[in-house]
Amino acid sequence: MLLTAALGLGTARADETASLDTGILNSVLSSAFRFLSPRTLDAHSSKTYSLWGLDGLTAIDPSLTMAEPPHDPKQPAMLRLTMGQKTITELREPADDDMASWVKAIVSVMDSAWHASSTLRMAGRDALVQSFFDELFNHLDPYSRYVAPAPAGDDRANRTGDLAGVGISLTRDGSSLVVSAINANGPAWAAGANIGQKLLAVDGRATRNQDLAAVETWLTGPPGSKVRLLLADPGHHGAIMHLQRQVVPPQTVFASMHDHMAVLRIASFSSDTAEELSQNIDQALEDKKLAGLIIDLRGDRGGVLQQAVTATALVLDQGIAVVTKGRDPKSNHIWAVQGGDMTHGLPIIALVDGRTASAAEIMAAALSDHRRAVVIGSATLGKGLVQAVGQMPDGGELFVTWSRVLAPLGWPLQGLGVTPQICTSRGAQALDQQLQSLAQGKLLDAESVRASRELRFPVSVSRILDIRRHCPAALGTDADLDTAALILKRPDSYRAALAAMPDDMDDATP
Repeated sequence: MLLTAALGLGTARADETASLDTGILNSVLSSAFRFLSPRTLDAHSSKTYSLWGLDGLTAIDPSLTMAEPPHDPKQPAMLRLTMGQKTITELREPADDDMASWVKAIVSVMDSAWHASSTLRMAGRDALVQSFFDELFNHLDPYSRYVAPAPAGDDRANRTGDLAGVGISLTRDGSSLVVSAINANGPAWAAGANIGQKLLAVDGRATRNQDLAAVETWLTGPPGSKVRLLLADPGHHGAIMHLQRQVVPPQTVFASMHDHMAVLRIASFSSDTAEELSQNIDQALEDKKLAGLIIDLRGDRGGVLQQAVTATALVLDQGIAVVTKGRDPKSNHIWAVQGGDMTHGLPIIALVDGRTASAAEIMAAALSDHRRAVVIGSATLGKGLVQAVGQMPDGGELFVTWSRVLAPLGWPLQGLGVTPQICTSRGAQALDQQLQSLAQGKLLDAESVRASRELRFPVSVSRILDIRRHCPAALGTDADLDTAALILKRPDSYRAALAAMPDDMDDATP
C-alpha cells in the first residue's frame, strides 16, 4: 500500500508478529495536529480531533469500538478500546488540549488495535492512517483531506510539471510525425515552433516511420540537456532548432480564434496559468479587428488562488479581486489588483458551468462584480473554501480548509456559486427570451442576479437553493459559445448585461 511503500517497509500481513511503526505514526500525527490546530475554520480541541479520528478503527474493523465509558465526574475520564465484548486496552484521557499526550494516546490505541485485529493488519499501515484522517475530516468540510504519499507526489508533479522535455505534442500523418500542440510554458514555444510543422529528426535520428511513443522518449531527457530538432513547414525544407530541455509545467490555457474573437479556455489554475493567459492575450491582440475575448472557465475545477487573482489582474485596471476570511489571522486577506488592463477595455465574456469551481469561480465573480465581463452559462459549483496545504513527514499532504471566500461585492461563493447574467441551462426557448430582452436593453434575470450578490454570510441553505434554481447547474454546451459570440456582436446587449450588475462596490466590499 502507499504509506508502506513510501516508508520503505514491508507490507504488513495478518500475523501476530507484524509490528506497527509507532515512530512514524507519532511523527505524522504530531505534525498533523500542529498544522490543524490554528487553521480550521472553527476551533476544536485535541481530544475532539482524536476521538473523531479513532472512529477510523471501526471503519476498517467493525468489531473494534472506541468509547468513553461512564465515570464519576470527580474522577479522570477513560478511553476504552473493545473488540466485541472484550476490552483490548483502557487508558486515562489527557487534558482536552494536551496535544502531545493525545497523540501518544492515539498511537497507543492504534498499536493495541493493530495486534488485536487481523483485519487491521491485512488493511495495512497506510489504510490505518488514511482511515484516521478520513473520519476526522468527515466532521469538518468536504474539502479538507489527507492525501497519502504516492498520490500526493503525483499531485505535486501535476501542479509543477515533472518531465524535462521541449513542450510539444505529436500526431501521426501517414509516415510523418506532425506537431499537434505546443505548450506555451516550454522551450519549443519560445523558440518559435509552430503547430502543423513536421518533425523530421531528433538529434540526427530520422522520425519517418518511427513509433510515436519512441520519438516522444527521444524528446525527453535530464533537465538542462540539449536536443536538436529538424522541423519543416508544409512544402518547405527543414530547419534546425536547438533547444534546452526544461521541466515544463502542464499547459492550462488553450487558445483559438473565431471570426475576430479569441476563445481562451482555462483548464485549471496552476503555477504558470497567468503567464500563459498573458501570452495568449498578447497574441490575440495582434488581430487589429479583435471584437472581444471569451474566457472559457467551463469544467475548470480551480487550483492556485494567487494565479486566479493574477489572471484577473491582466484584464482589470484595479480593485478587489477576492477576500478570504478565516480564524487564523494569516488566512485573512484582501486580494487587490492594480497595474492596468492589458486589453484596454476590450469586451469580455466569461463562460461557466456546473463544474466551474474554486479559483475559476473567483475569477468569474471578480470580472462580473466589477462589470468587466458578462458571465454566461449555468450556476457554478459553489466551492468557496480555501485550503492550506501541509506536507507530512511520510510524504503525504494535509489539505485543511482555513478560510471562506467572499466576492468583491461581499457575497459568499460557498454553496451559492456564481449566478450568470445570461443563463443557458433552462433550454433554448428561455435563452431566446433572454436574448430578445437584452436586445431591448433589459436583462431578464436581473432580479435573481442581484439577489445572489446581496447575500451575506451566514446564509441559509434554503435561501441558496432558492437562488440557484433560477439557473440550474449543468454541463456546458455549444449554446454557451454561440451565445457569447452573439453578445459580442451586439454591443448594446453586452452593455445592458453589464449595467444590470450592482454598482455599490465600496459599500458592499468587506
